[in-house]
Order: sequence, then structure tokens, then C-alpha cells
Amino acid sequence: MSQNYIKNEEDLKMNKAKKNLIYVAMLSIIMLFGGLTSAYIVSMGDSFWLKLSISSWPIAFWISTGIMLIGSISIQLALFYAKKGQLKRMKILLLMTLFFALSFIYTQYLGYINLAKNGIHLTGSGIIVKKGKYGDLFKVKYKGSYIKVDGNNFSINAKKMSEDDFNAYKKFMQNFILLENQVNQEFIKKEVIKINNYGDEFQIFYLNNALNISNGKLVSQKYGKLKFTERIHLSDLSKNVRDSRGDFFAKGDLGKDFHIYFKGDELDYFNRKLHLKGSPLPSYLQNKAEQSQDTSSSYLWLITILHLLHVVVTIFYILKLVLNSFTGKISKSNNISLSLGVVFWHFLGFLWLYLLLFFLFIH
Repeated sequence: MSQNYIKNEEDLKMNKAKKNLIYVAMLSIIMLFGGLTSAYIVSMGDSFWLKLSISSWPIAFWISTGIMLIGSISIQLALFYAKKGQLKRMKILLLMTLFFALSFIYTQYLGYINLAKNGIHLTGSGIIVKKGKYGDLFKVKYKGSYIKVDGNNFSINAKKMSEDDFNAYKKFMQNFILLENQVNQEFIKKEVIKINNYGDEFQIFYLNNALNISNGKLVSQKYGKLKFTERIHLSDLSKNVRDSRGDFFAKGDLGKDFHIYFKGDELDYFNRKLHLKGSPLPSYLQNKAEQSQDTSSSYLWLITILHLLHVVVTIFYILKLVLNSFTGKISKSNNISLSLGVVFWHFLGFLWLYLLLFFLFIH
């Protein structure tokens, strides 16, 4: 009797220690994400800040939210049936929870692909295009009329380019893209440009002077052959066209698909300049905007990926629960490990909801 009493006391102490460990872990995670979201808000203070519209939020993230909630229901039911001694149902529900957890990872992955496709990157991109900006050095005529760029809109004769015309434009500009390992002066000196029927539909202009192809080189009557730095600029412009990028890295329309703020005030963009309350920003702020990195998108990626990593770790724990359920280590009288798994999965679900609402209403 005394030995059973001692064993029960030890089990109670061990279970209490496990619970305390989970609570400490959750508190640490709360402090981590609280610090990151606070840093996000502070960083907005004196910076140009890009925010996605709710309509631009990846659908995959909404799906993953639903999957997380369904997973919470399944693992809670698994614990319910474990306490009832209905272990067969518990095993099925744990397997379902594992499936939902893996599905959450997959849908998050799809969400990140969607973000990148729409110009929202982890690092390396700015808000406004600077390298290869259309009109700085080069313009293009299509069937005798200049292509115009304002924001992310491409137009000819004040009309938006049709999909077929824009695809033809992209195909034409592909001819001027230099691969990363080709960007060196010696190679460019030897490079030969071959374009059949150049000038019939598309023609490039350098500082308003028509460029023609002579001996495989782009030349203008006034300036001669393009220099090394000018070829790089043209290559950067061509990459922007290839990626359907106008003046912004983010895809879509400013004010509809995304917004740009400065010191808490929303900015407009027309005539290729940022405007605040109808007036263009001073030149030094326009330049600052062009040099600004898209810090807000970096925060979005960093914070959500950190949450995802916690889910990945939890998946290994759920897998262990599944294995233990089939080996009889989880039972009606011994389900503390499952109980702790339920608590932590619910916690990750609430954390994801918090982050989702934070980015929807703050980002």
C-alpha cells in the first residue's frame, strides 16, 4: 500500500512538472511573438510601410486557419475518448489530427508561394522599383506608340495593354535579360543580339533616341553603342517586365490590393510620384521611398514562419502520441501526454488566430 502511495505521489509530481514545463514554454513563446509584433508596430513609426489589403491575403492562409481549428476539435475529441476508455476512436482521431497538422504545413507553403508570386518577399526587395525603372533611361514603342507605365499599369494611347499585347511585350524584352553569370563586361562586349524583325512592332529608345541593332549590338545614332552600365539597366528593366512589375514590387493596384503609408498617413500614387493628401512628396522623400526596403513584408514572413516552425515541432510530438496510442502507452488512466498535447495545440491555434488578426488589421 505504501509503495503504491509513493508511486502515485511520484506520478503526480512528474505530471505537475510536465505541465509547468508546457506553461513555461507557452509563456516564452508569448513573449517572443509579443516582442516581434511590438517591434513591427514600432518600426512603422518613421518608415515607408507597405500593407496588404484583406482581399490580397492568400486564400491558402484562410484554409490553413480552418484546418488548425478542425485539428483542435479532433485532438480534443481524442482526449475525450481516451478518458472514456474508447481507445479505438482515440487512435483514429489522433491520426486525423496528424493529417490536419501536415495539411496546415502544406497550405502555409502554398500561402508563401502566393505571397512571393505577388511580389511580397522575405528579404531583398524594396517597395518602389529603382533598378531598371521604366523611363529613367529606356522607353519602348509598340506599333509606333510609346508604352506608358504608371504604378503597375501598362498602357498604350491611354488604354491598358491587352493580355496578348503585354505577353508579346514580355517575350520581346526577354531578349535583353542577362543571366547572373553573364553580367561581366568582357562577356557583354562579345554578346550578339539576334532578334528577327526588330523594329517591326517593338523598338527600344534610349534617352528618347531610337536604338537599332548593328552587328549584333544595340546602337543609337546619337550615342553609339550602349555602355556596360546601360546594358545592365536594360537587363534590369527587362526582368521587371518579365515579372509584370511596373513601379512597385507588390503586384496589383495601390489602394486596392496594397497600401503604402508614411508616418501613419496613407499615400497615393499618380504621375509616377507618391502623394500625400493630394500634394507630391518632397524630392528627398521620393528618393527615400525608392531606397526603402519592404520591412513590413519581411516581418510578415519572419513571424509566420516562426509560428510554422513551432507547428512542425508539435507534429513530431503528435506523431509520438500516435505511436504511443498504438503501443498502449496512452490509456484511460494514463493520458497526461495527450492532455498536454491538446493544450499546446490549442495554444498554437489561438496564437495563429492572433497573428492572423494582427496582420489583417495592422499589416
